[in-house]
Amino acid sequence: MMESRRAFGQFVLDPARGLLLRHGESVALGQRGLALLEALLDAAGGIVSKTELMERGWPGMVVEESNLTVQIAALRKALGRTPDGQEWIATVPRVGYRLVQPGARLGDAEAALPTRPALAVLPFANLGGDPGQDYFADGVVDDIITALSRFRSFAVIARNSSYAYKGSFTDVRQVAKDLGVGYVLEGSIRRSGNRLRIAAQLIDGGSGAHLWAETFDGELDDVFEFQDRITESVATLIEPHIQTAEIERSRRERPESIAAYDIYLQALAKISTETEKDNAEAYALLIKGLAQEPDNALLLAHAAWALEHRHTMGWPPLGSNDVAECAALARRGLEQAAGDAMVMAHCGVALLQTAKDYDWGLAVLQLAAEANPNNLMVVVRAGVGHLHCGSLDQALAYFHRANRLSPGDRGAHFSLCGIADVELVRGNHAEALAWAARAQASNPNFDPTLWVLIAANAHLGRMEEAHRYLEELKRIAPGITIARIRAGQPTKDPSRSAALFEGLRKAGLEEG
Repeated sequence: MMESRRAFGQFVLDPARGLLLRHGESVALGQRGLALLEALLDAAGGIVSKTELMERGWPGMVVEESNLTVQIAALRKALGRTPDGQEWIATVPRVGYRLVQPGARLGDAEAALPTRPALAVLPFANLGGDPGQDYFADGVVDDIITALSRFRSFAVIARNSSYAYKGSFTDVRQVAKDLGVGYVLEGSIRRSGNRLRIAAQLIDGGSGAHLWAETFDGELDDVFEFQDRITESVATLIEPHIQTAEIERSRRERPESIAAYDIYLQALAKISTETEKDNAEAYALLIKGLAQEPDNALLLAHAAWALEHRHTMGWPPLGSNDVAECAALARRGLEQAAGDAMVMAHCGVALLQTAKDYDWGLAVLQLAAEANPNNLMVVVRAGVGHLHCGSLDQALAYFHRANRLSPGDRGAHFSLCGIADVELVRGNHAEALAWAARAQASNPNFDPTLWVLIAANAHLGRMEEAHRYLEELKRIAPGITIARIRAGQPTKDPSRSAALFEGLRKAGLEEG
């Protein structure tokens, strides 16, 4: 159910009182018109199918579709035109309807900006001509839609809407416009003897540009394993590409925006650089956003992440008590998380690393990984939880899964450094060195990678190399000491960090 009062444009819908108000004056609408408008608002700009609208307007009744057409026409007449001359209710051919710019408030241009991007997964084309392969292609698409629906950073259009385009060759840009989405995932299936080939492409709905493409080959003998592998791979790889595209879109189209979603994108880009200066700027942006939306789970979680990262890295604090503030943000974030795996992951690590609430933090991280096992950051953070407070074998399993799913992803250094950490704890210094070297190649600005490179080289007696990496650490983190690093590490099991501190000490890092 929607909230008690919802505003869009010059209107306020108050379903509890059965009223639609325009500038405070009542607009004449019948019970069914109000129910249909409520359903359109609930979709937050997405498409509502004709079937769903008829169920909302005529619950428990069997009626002709013409009844819906009449009610929509009456609703359009009552609403009039948007400020830019459009119909408030757009028709999506063969599918349903959607409300233009839902959630906007009069005089608030920022509210009309999207709160999150939307994606449609179209039916995959059967290029082999064998109708018997349609079931497999449809099964793959159904599984992909289900897996992608676990991500809260974007919305996924329901199957019944996207399947209206099965067998058609409509321009992808037109499909995106019809469905009200920014991104479209399409693909094809081809059989050759005992082999199947699936191709998938992620397309920008506005420009038609390809953002990502991948081909998957497999044997028919292992058809279900093949289907699972495609689903897992596509779900894992789509999210970071949409995220990157959204960051670039915000920079290009809305560089000075103060909308919460754009603030989140700006902050995310800065946090991801792994530098002290950008981290401070990201936190300032997030606090600015929270002043507008104090209960925004995404902003709360990322603000907690920014402070947790500073504390873990041993960087200078931003306030009088960053630890307490980080813990407070994490707890508020969890209160608003509503099952969002990414929110839970960031808040769980903050509880574990900063607040030292080990049992709760690890439990939250486990729940996050179960909620979305295809989100790389979530999987990695579950690994971090086990690295410090749980099973080292489980930590390795999470890190290797993340690395296997996306070995070249921009965040690969997290999982690679995690593996290096486990090997260092176990005394496998050469192995730790090898994995840390790969992590540094992925991202040279991640302090923990340098910690492992320093410690592992020192344990192996390679002091010249240890000193070289120590100088690099001091360059990117001036004033760093063992005490500052220790303050940001969990201490539930001191043996987990003993080899790290011993190696740093051998290399000559000051105690502080």
